[in-house]
Amino acid sequence: MIHNRCSEGFGRVRFAPMRYSLRSVVVVALAVVTALLAAPGSANAAVSRDGYDVSYPQCDTTLPTGQAFAVVGVNGGLSTRTNDCLSDQLAWASRSSGVVASQPKAQLYLNTANPGEIHDQVLTWPTAGVTPYGTCDGTNSLACSWRYGYERAENSVLSFFTPAAKAALVDSQPARYTWWLDVETMNTWQSGSTAALARNRASLEGMTAYLVSRGAKVGIYSTRYQWSRIAGAVGPHSNLAGRPNWLAGSTSLTGAVAACHTTPLVPRGRVTLSQFVVSGVDHNYSCR
Repeated sequence: MIHNRCSEGFGRVRFAPMRYSLRSVVVVALAVVTALLAAPGSANAAVSRDGYDVSYPQCDTTLPTGQAFAVVGVNGGLSTRTNDCLSDQLAWASRSSGVVASQPKAQLYLNTANPGEIHDQVLTWPTAGVTPYGTCDGTNSLACSWRYGYERAENSVLSFFTPAAKAALVDSQPARYTWWLDVETMNTWQSGSTAALARNRASLEGMTAYLVSRGAKVGIYSTRYQWSRIAGAVGPHSNLAGRPNWLAGSTSLTGAVAACHTTPLVPRGRVTLSQFVVSGVDHNYSCR
């Protein structure tokens, strides 16, 4: 069915993609394989410290085995769409070994956006609701941007994640997981002014507020360039401050290790995962 209104993924304010895609369409390797000694008297056993992140592009692929941890995309590329194989991927992630103590075995990420500049074309743009920025009235405002983020996170959890987790026979409580906000220029964002950046931050704050209300741990996934284009400087009193960062943008393992010790994207934050790209494949290094 064709509608005259568009989703947030196809607005005129959509940024051009970066040279390196943050979500590879191939299975993403996240660290390097190391060897640990087995119990005394036995042969040396190689224990994988690799993690992987997967989502809808991997629905028709064979997923790896023996992973230490896994990050699963809840959405199908846009915050309004679901990952069609979410249940299967959640079951797979739950079988991670967990040998990297600082990384939960199963983690999640959500697509983010703020299509307020084209809100008259967006069916999911809110028209009411009380927020920290006042009451949403349906306009392109801080209040409605916050409400949009809150509702998109709520819908992703209740409509997409919860039924998929129950079908996969894994824990369906959001508080049991780390949730990464996937902040990329390939989605629709507002641009052109400091006010636009503030509205983008408000959308991310709304998503964070909903997840925190469910007891979840929330982190931020982006590159420095994309974060500066989308969110800009975060104030010390924002609920984005203090969040762990999954930092992309390095082109080698050496660079990724060094990135762990760089300034985080938000005040009081910390880089806990660092991504680097080799031959078109996204790898990640666990900083801890």
